[in-house]
Amino acid sequence: MKIFLFSLVFISGFTFAQGPQISVKTQFDTYKIEQLSAKILKGDEQVIDLYPIMKLNDEYFVSFVGKKVSGASLDNQEGIFYGKEVGDILSVRVRLDKLNSIQNIEGLAFLELAGKIKKSLDKVLWDTRVDSVHAGYGLPEGYSGKDVFIGITDWGFDYSSPMFYDTSLTYTRIHSAWDQFKLSGPAPVGYNYGTVYNTPAQFVAQGADTANIYSFATHGSHVAGIAGGSGAGLQYRGMAFESQFLFTTFLVDEAAVLDAWQWMKSIADAEGKRLVMNMSWGLYHFGTNDGTSLLSQAITAMSNDGVVFATSAGNNGDVNFHLKKDFNNDSIRSAVAFYNYNSNPNMWGQSLHAWGEVGQDFEMKIELVNSSNQLLIACPYIPASFNGYIDTFMISGIDTVWYNVTAQTAHPQNNRPTIRFRVKKTNTQLKIIMNAKAATGRVHFWNVTELVTDVGNWGMSFLTAGAGTVGGDHFYGIGEPAASGSCISVAAHTSSYVLANGQTYGGARANFSSIGPRYDEVLKPDISAPGVGVRSSISSYTDNNYSPTTTVFFNGRTYPFAAFSGTSMSSPAVAGICALLLEANPYLSAEQVKDIIIQTRRLDNNTGNIGPNGDTEWGHGKINAYAAIQLALQTVGIEEPKIETKWLVYPNPAADLIQIEGVEGIENVHEVSIIDAPGKVSTLEMNSGGITISNLSTGNYIVRFILNGKVLQSKFVKF
Repeated sequence: MKIFLFSLVFISGFTFAQGPQISVKTQFDTYKIEQLSAKILKGDEQVIDLYPIMKLNDEYFVSFVGKKVSGASLDNQEGIFYGKEVGDILSVRVRLDKLNSIQNIEGLAFLELAGKIKKSLDKVLWDTRVDSVHAGYGLPEGYSGKDVFIGITDWGFDYSSPMFYDTSLTYTRIHSAWDQFKLSGPAPVGYNYGTVYNTPAQFVAQGADTANIYSFATHGSHVAGIAGGSGAGLQYRGMAFESQFLFTTFLVDEAAVLDAWQWMKSIADAEGKRLVMNMSWGLYHFGTNDGTSLLSQAITAMSNDGVVFATSAGNNGDVNFHLKKDFNNDSIRSAVAFYNYNSNPNMWGQSLHAWGEVGQDFEMKIELVNSSNQLLIACPYIPASFNGYIDTFMISGIDTVWYNVTAQTAHPQNNRPTIRFRVKKTNTQLKIIMNAKAATGRVHFWNVTELVTDVGNWGMSFLTAGAGTVGGDHFYGIGEPAASGSCISVAAHTSSYVLANGQTYGGARANFSSIGPRYDEVLKPDISAPGVGVRSSISSYTDNNYSPTTTVFFNGRTYPFAAFSGTSMSSPAVAGICALLLEANPYLSAEQVKDIIIQTRRLDNNTGNIGPNGDTEWGHGKINAYAAIQLALQTVGIEEPKIETKWLVYPNPAADLIQIEGVEGIENVHEVSIIDAPGKVSTLEMNSGGITISNLSTGNYIVRFILNGKVLQSKFVKF
């Protein structure tokens, strides 16, 4: 029996004299792209779909995500250009022929190849208590998301759908849409790719976004309908049905989504409106999955600047795709389940990811065994401290197993040791056994499907296969971007509802909803929302399979609705509720919005009693929009307005009296709250917009009141 190998090994040295730190995984993948450059230049779609590659002005560029050196100046240069910064994180595009020089780019601290991304009502309104928020029961008024933007990064938008019109079906609520796949232009200002639409006539003329890696998809239309659909005259009204939409059909990589976020934020800032971002997609292939990735850092930076992020927690709660091992000079063996090669024409194989503890090395190898679990062939053990990559195969009889490995003793973002084994085995009668050993330390392993398009993100089990092997579990199932500490990661449950006899049914946890925590033991998910059989709009242009539940005829075209399930559906429900909170109190920070949602969680017989530390299945419980609105109205926000307000406190500073000017209806406000620097709240009378402050001590204050259901607040100084 022989093993045939071809390999390239790049050993260590991911820090360069003047250039960025680059992980071994990025080095390996960049090397593969360079090796395939001839096929890329010929337009080989299979190769192009495998990596984050885009075509600009008839030239191919590779997408990266970078972190800028503090204070450095970055200027576009021949074959390299930069996107707009999100904090100190930004997209970096490198022309194909310049890949061999990325280690020499100055001004970047880190550079990572952009990971590829996969897309991961009527009863929902009652379950989330949004129906009471819409009606305004016991509230200053009803809330509908007015004056708030909801940004959807997805695929499959129907720009002409009545769900994205106002409730009278008179005008569209889509402010702008950016189709990054469409090359005709014009591109948004400041970007040099894709096509932007920003007028009702353009939306109607275009109809829908272009076909892409998901063909003529519909996922984005369904998600957007949940977050803020008008209902199109039916009962399928979304959470924030008077919000405005920003849509981006984004290239399937991190760099593109960074550009999308920055573009959306620039529009919201220019309009002086708050922005909620929904992300119903994710991957386990990229990032560190512990909140330290460049993508997570970008989310944190934007959250600190007021953007609220909601994201699906993942759909791997019903598969045992994870293993955890505390090593003590021993080893672990487990069989790797493969997705069916006949079920997806893009099936490549399985991707085994492992993360260890800082300063602790570990080793991995794979074995090929027959149906009787007898060893046929094995590769050597490869330690994380190898700090390199291998691309090779092994042969047993007429069977070939292809695999490649990247190993790094200290990843640039979290200093943890990591190994990725990518394995292709097409003979279903044979098995792959994963082996790992270490002297000490805890290591987590995941088994996820990988397609040739690099967008598979569903888990496959670790299985027992004879003596000495162990099976997996379904814990620690949180991937990117749900692992970000700043975003609201959303689990899924079935909607509960009340029958005519008064009994409540439903409300159980969705078995597919990914289970936490993060592998660094930080709690995820954060909250749960309905995500099973959710009815919403789908694109009338889609060529995806679906079973319509109803249709609406509008402007000479038939628009279907369908019921989908997934945390992709629960996340936009939370995004829409966040928009309701920001309508009521636009001064809330992103962190305050998240805290309010957690504090006002709802518990029932399905959730059981969840303590203050939360639960790895439910997060902190079920979202309760009504209680969240009540708390939002009582919370003193810390977010500053993005544009100059049209009203003011005058004079400022003041000694004895302040006057509120520029607020229509101020004569109807009779009491205001005055908050001092330590946070003490006092209630003072207001007469025709005037407030006597002579009894206040010298210092900084906030005046705060509610008018027409909306919080208004401003700072003033008493001298």
